[in-house]
Amino acid sequence: MFDTLQDAWRAFTGIPYIHLYVSAVWIAYMIGLGGWIVLQKREPVATLSWLLGLAALPVVGLLVYQVFGPQKIKRHRLRRSRSRMPREAAGLPGDHDEAAELARLGAASTGLPPSTAQSVQLLVDGAAKYASLLEAIASAREHIHVEYYICQPDSTGNALLEALVERARAGVKVRLLLDAVGSAKATKRFFAPLLAAGGEFAWFHPARFGRIWTRTWINMRTHRKIVVIDGRIGFTGGINITDDENDRLRDDAYRDLHLRIEGDAVRLLQVVFVEDWMYATRSRALLGELSRDLPERRPGPVLAQALPSGPDSSWESIHRLHVSAIHVARERVWLMTPYFVPTEAALMSLTSAALGGLDVRVMVPARSDSLLVTLAARSYFDDLLAAGVKVYEYGPRLLHTKALLVDDDFALIGSANFDNRSFRLNFELSMLFHDAAIAAELAALFEHDLGQAPRVRDDRDRSLLRARLPEALARLCAPLL
Repeated sequence: MFDTLQDAWRAFTGIPYIHLYVSAVWIAYMIGLGGWIVLQKREPVATLSWLLGLAALPVVGLLVYQVFGPQKIKRHRLRRSRSRMPREAAGLPGDHDEAAELARLGAASTGLPPSTAQSVQLLVDGAAKYASLLEAIASAREHIHVEYYICQPDSTGNALLEALVERARAGVKVRLLLDAVGSAKATKRFFAPLLAAGGEFAWFHPARFGRIWTRTWINMRTHRKIVVIDGRIGFTGGINITDDENDRLRDDAYRDLHLRIEGDAVRLLQVVFVEDWMYATRSRALLGELSRDLPERRPGPVLAQALPSGPDSSWESIHRLHVSAIHVARERVWLMTPYFVPTEAALMSLTSAALGGLDVRVMVPARSDSLLVTLAARSYFDDLLAAGVKVYEYGPRLLHTKALLVDDDFALIGSANFDNRSFRLNFELSMLFHDAAIAAELAALFEHDLGQAPRVRDDRDRSLLRARLPEALARLCAPLL
């Protein structure tokens, strides 16, 4: 075998002018692909890294780029332009205060207007969320729209599916959209009863490894958790459908947070779901169906704004709103996130707030579900502590809550982690509330969880081999975490 390879190599290198041909192909390859990468106008460091990798490893580098390289997704947009948003219906609290500034930023970066809610309920942990969700599904009379990153074929997943099947048999239109990577354990057999009952199902970004000419989009997932029932009740937040988050079944279930919403803000959740459904199914039938049967408008006392974000938009709305909300803070910034791998702008906003004398607290898991993410997060602790940020590591359960509290008025809750993947790669959805009651409830939850979250100290173990070097190496992967 070795002799055969040697003979093949000698034959190849013996071809006249072979070095010239190879050099010409390599130059054409770098000019073509390199020019395309440069024209995407990404961050200079990221662009140079990809160029160097593709130059040093032409074949391997190209395969890695095909899967993990920067990608733009174009799809049909339903969102109204800012110029068509009636201000009197937007629920803006004023023209010059911080709330109006954030509302305008959210509207401009998402195309969705500010709205209001009749009621917003914070559902802490999976058992509370699942009980409320199943109760709402049982009340459905027209349609149920469900979108999740993870839906496991376990006890919790089966309970949801049985509830959907029962409603589908009763004539309710049920549509289920799942991420093809996050819900990979769910097979066709799992969904068969729903399809037999008349429900509909679709995968978001199914794997396409067999089609080498088409990018797989494996690096861009829908991380959203959306349920809309009859256009009047909505659920969103951070809790997936899995026994791992069901504290009724497991003592070590994730610590997490979800939302139950009623009122006009549910319309915005509906818009986001419809966009994703149309994109996944390539069908516009749902749009016409829903436009003929819109629920009556029900303005409420809670100012709410839906913030969808993903690689189909360059505005990074959730990223911008996190940074901007921190910048308008006057007293405190409290952040809870399972993945803390911030961008430069996000890190600077936190440290600037702390340096300015604000009460800045960051709560992360003592150990997340990824050792690499845990190490990468800890690599930022020195900068945070030096600026005066109070850092806490929650345990023994895994902290999965994704929430930002600013002062006594603003609460940002949803599916997005405080990391590059959520800010730029995944399809995410968060809700921004300008409401003192919701802020107070979130503050109480944060303070309660401090009881199981020891504060990170400057005198913690900082040995080279056990801490500093592993953390520094993990931080190199920050753009993909």
